[in-house]
Amino acid sequence: MEQANIWRENVSGKGNSKYKPSKWEALTPFEMNNQTDVTEFIFLGFSNHPKLQGLFFLVFLIVYLTTVAGNMLIITATRISLALHTPMYYFLSNLSFLDICYTSTTIPVMLVNFFREKKTISYEGCLSQIFFLVTCAGTEGVLLAAMAYDRYVAICHPLQYPVLMSVKVCVFLVTGSWLCGLVNSVTHTVLAATLTLCGPNQISHFLCDIPLLLKLSCSDTSLNESVLHVASATIGLSPCLFTGVSYIFIITAILRIPSAQGRSKAFSTCASHLTVVVVFFGAANFNYDRTNIGYNLDMDILISVFFCVITPMLNPIIYSLRNKEVKSALRKLTRECGLSNEINN
Repeated sequence: MEQANIWRENVSGKGNSKYKPSKWEALTPFEMNNQTDVTEFIFLGFSNHPKLQGLFFLVFLIVYLTTVAGNMLIITATRISLALHTPMYYFLSNLSFLDICYTSTTIPVMLVNFFREKKTISYEGCLSQIFFLVTCAGTEGVLLAAMAYDRYVAICHPLQYPVLMSVKVCVFLVTGSWLCGLVNSVTHTVLAATLTLCGPNQISHFLCDIPLLLKLSCSDTSLNESVLHVASATIGLSPCLFTGVSYIFIITAILRIPSAQGRSKAFSTCASHLTVVVVFFGAANFNYDRTNIGYNLDMDILISVFFCVITPMLNPIIYSLRNKEVKSALRKLTRECGLSNEINN
C-alpha cells in the first residue's frame, strides 16, 4: 500500500512500560482518513481579554452597523442621483457592495462568539468563510485596479472617455473583477478542503484564512503554498502594480495642466480613490507579508482588524468627505427622506 506524506510516532510497543518512541513511520491512507475528524475550530482571537468581551461586542457592533449603513447610503445615492450615473460611481457602488459582503463574512460570527466561552466555528463554516473572504478580497483588489484605469482614461484621454469607458466596458470590468475573485477563491477553497487535519483545532485568530489553515494541516501543503504564491502575484501584486503605474501617468498628466485651479480640479476627481487604494493595499501588504519575528497575538489581531473590519468602514467615509458630488447626493437623499417622513406623519 502506498504510503502517505504524513508521519506519526511508532507506537507498536505501546503496551510496554519500558517503550520509548524513537522511530517515525508513515500513516497508511486508511489511518490518514481516521485522522480527519476535525469538525470544528476554536478561535483564540480576543481570548486574552475575557473581561472585555462585552466592550468588544459593543465596539464591533457599532463598526459593523456603521459600515453597512455607510455603504448602503453610497449604493442608494449612486442609484437615485442622476449626477452619479457615471462609470466612476458605478464602480464605487460595486465597491460598497463588496465591503458589505466582506464585513458580513467575519463580524457576525465574531459578535456571536463574544458571548461564548468557547469561540467556535464548524469545519464547513470555516471553509465557507474562507471562500467568501478570499472572493471579496480578490475582487476588491482587481476592482480598485479597474477604477484606476477609469481615472487614467478620464485624466489622460478625456476626449475618448465616452468610448473607452462605455457601459459595455464598465460591465466587462466589473464582471471580470468578480470572476477573478471567484476563480481564485474556488481554487483555494477546494485545495483547503483536501487538507488532512490531525489537530489541534485551535486557530490563533478571530477568522478562518488560508495561511492559518495550512498551519493546522499534517499533510503535504506544498501545492497549496505554491498556488498561494501564484495568486499573491496575480490577484494581489499585479493589480497593485497596475494601479501604481496608472497613477504615475495620472500625476504626470495633472502636473502638465497650466493652471493651478485646473490641477486642483483634476486631482480632486481621483483623490478619494487614491486614498482608498493606499489604505487597502497598504493594509493588505502589512497583514499578509509581515515577518513572524516578535509575533504577538494581540498585534496580529489588531492588524487584521484594521484590514478586515476598519478598511470597509473607511471607504464610504473617504468618498463622502473628499467628493463634492457624493456629499451633494447624500444631502439630497437626506432631505428627501426627511420630507417623506414629514408627509407620512
